[in-house]
Amino acid sequence: MFEHTLDDYAHSNGIKNVNEYFKVLFAILTMLVSLISTSPVIPITIFVLVTFLIIFKAKIPAKFYLKFITVPFSFAFITFVFMAIFFGTGAAILNLGIFNLAVTADGFNLGFLTMARIMGGFSCLTFLALTTPMNEIFSILEDIKIPQIVVEIAMLMYRYIFVFLDEAINMYHSQETRLGYSGLKKTYKSMGMLASNLFIRTWLRGEQIYITMESRCYGGSIKTFKSRKDIGTKNILLLLSFESFLLLGTYLTWGLKII
Repeated sequence: MFEHTLDDYAHSNGIKNVNEYFKVLFAILTMLVSLISTSPVIPITIFVLVTFLIIFKAKIPAKFYLKFITVPFSFAFITFVFMAIFFGTGAAILNLGIFNLAVTADGFNLGFLTMARIMGGFSCLTFLALTTPMNEIFSILEDIKIPQIVVEIAMLMYRYIFVFLDEAINMYHSQETRLGYSGLKKTYKSMGMLASNLFIRTWLRGEQIYITMESRCYGGSIKTFKSRKDIGTKNILLLLSFESFLLLGTYLTWGLKII
């Protein structure tokens, strides 16, 4: 079970005090550059640079980061294999020898580009999730005039996700201290009990939280804390320089293919 969540690292990373608008702009602009590139060079470059920032600048543990990106990158690799075999036309560069399946140059290039874009784009979203607390993101959504009801529903959903996780972790540790996972049979039984009771306990916990909110004058509107961290001229220049470098690279590698 994970003891540390995205929210924990978002509040305790090495760049938590950097202006939230700067981090959001960095993530969105960099992700857009990754998506518009017609060559895998720039998306892969973005992935490497953003990974460096996450691990060495934001001080996110490499083990946690690698675990976090394992599932989406596995799907990206499956997408690459599928597109390499079933997409594209032209002469085959690799015959698989079964069902007349073959890898074509067009399919390989398209699949590799798609995988690279996924890697680049997801690393940008991961950077934002691991370095920016959700309350700051909700504050930005309010500033750009997203309907209040939408923001509040998102805030409550986000809160109850962690209520769910907290209950799951507490129940798991309670079972673990009673040797509930000491054998295969006990493990299956304990997991079944955890799954069957988790929803009920989370529901009751949610009701208690709502009653607590009402006792503190909750009137249907949730106010977000708005911190005013200075974005700084240096950060603006760094952002413009970095994005210009990526755009120049996109132009120079436009249409470049692996095969």
